[in-house]
Amino acid sequence: MKKNFLLTSLMMLLVIILAACSSSESSSGTEAGNASGNANEKTEKTDSKEKQVVTFWHSMGGAGQEALNSIVESYNSSQDEIQVNAEYQGTYDESLTKFNAVAGSDSSPTMIQTFEIGTKAMINSGQIVPIQEFIDSDGYDMSGLEENIVNYYSLDGTFYSMPFNSSTPVMYYNKDAFEAAGLDPEAAPETFEEIIEANKAITKANPKMKGFALQAYGWLWEQLLANQGALLLNNDNGRSDTPTEIGWSEEEGKSIFNWVKQMVDDGTFANYGTNGDNMVAGFLAGDVAMFLQSSASSRDVIDNAPFEVGIAYLPHPEAKERQGVVIGGASLWMVDGKSEEEQKAAWEFMKYLQTPEVQAQWHVGTGYFAINPAAYEQQVVKDAHAEKPQLQVTVDQLQDTKPSFATQGALMDMLPEGRKIMETALESVYNGGDVDEAYGTAIEQFNAAIEKANAARGE
Repeated sequence: MKKNFLLTSLMMLLVIILAACSSSESSSGTEAGNASGNANEKTEKTDSKEKQVVTFWHSMGGAGQEALNSIVESYNSSQDEIQVNAEYQGTYDESLTKFNAVAGSDSSPTMIQTFEIGTKAMINSGQIVPIQEFIDSDGYDMSGLEENIVNYYSLDGTFYSMPFNSSTPVMYYNKDAFEAAGLDPEAAPETFEEIIEANKAITKANPKMKGFALQAYGWLWEQLLANQGALLLNNDNGRSDTPTEIGWSEEEGKSIFNWVKQMVDDGTFANYGTNGDNMVAGFLAGDVAMFLQSSASSRDVIDNAPFEVGIAYLPHPEAKERQGVVIGGASLWMVDGKSEEEQKAAWEFMKYLQTPEVQAQWHVGTGYFAINPAAYEQQVVKDAHAEKPQLQVTVDQLQDTKPSFATQGALMDMLPEGRKIMETALESVYNGGDVDEAYGTAIEQFNAAIEKANAARGE
């Protein structure tokens, strides 16, 4: 009896030990799975299969970040080979600063979103791989994408980055204010001169409302130049050779300053300085009737305005024929120094982002253009444009743009500094400064910035 009891006890103890071991192994497996999900790891286990991790640095906030996260989640769940980890890095400037600090190290991302004026800086960095290499090896056809968008990111027949979030400036206007002033709400002013006259009618009908606002923003300055067919930089906007000085004429450049000065003198101009958020808020509050801003804001402005919003093409001087707009926004860059597998995985995600279905979701969710025009044939886009026809205007303006070096946009690594120079000059005029003095100083500083940038590169 004692022997049987002892044998039974030993068997029960063995079962308990085996069960404990099994539980411990299960727990260890869970912890390992959690560790493999860390964004710094390069592979991730899913159903006993390793996923290639792609670290994607971006600068999308607000609605843009929500839309991007949704797209990334859909991609990750659509297949079991690649895991994209989208990581917000602050503004474009902040993200670029972080990238420069870690470029060439294991801490650098697989791919990074950078604004359009950072194009030359990224090329010169030596830390990227032109996507042309992947286009060629994969036989990928870029001709199906929006011509006036992809043109910006092509230099000497080489695509360096993949277009992603693209926008252009448009003019927003308060249709109710137009009607109250006896203006046709369906016929927005097209020229500088027509805006000046419309301003007078608007402020006369409502003395508490200003007619027009223009954020002191270098990007908008560049767009108003390009719409006249003017170059920002010489040597074909830096596309045929390195720029050595500005590319616009005094007539073209001063036309913008004199236009603003006239509105300031008339008392019809709303001065928000460099603060674009305050300008939009002023428009929504009924403090100003018209303003220029990115088409990417269209969805938010339309949805939040307590009045009917109109969207129109960018204005131009009466003496100049409209040429169109330069693409703004950002593109996606492939980072050098990563494994072939990691870069190929990032390339697959870049291609996914260009599909009509994804671009339709992106356009409707944010107001950015669809890089792939086939997206506009998707039902979700047709429904959105039917509900908000203003969105169609932003697309029409882009597609009506006349291809040229002016509308293709400028390339140089000093452009962020150049924008700041023009913003300071505009603010001076906004605050009652002399046009000739502000303009002259800006030209001198802009050319000096070009010379300094060339000297730093030994050119």
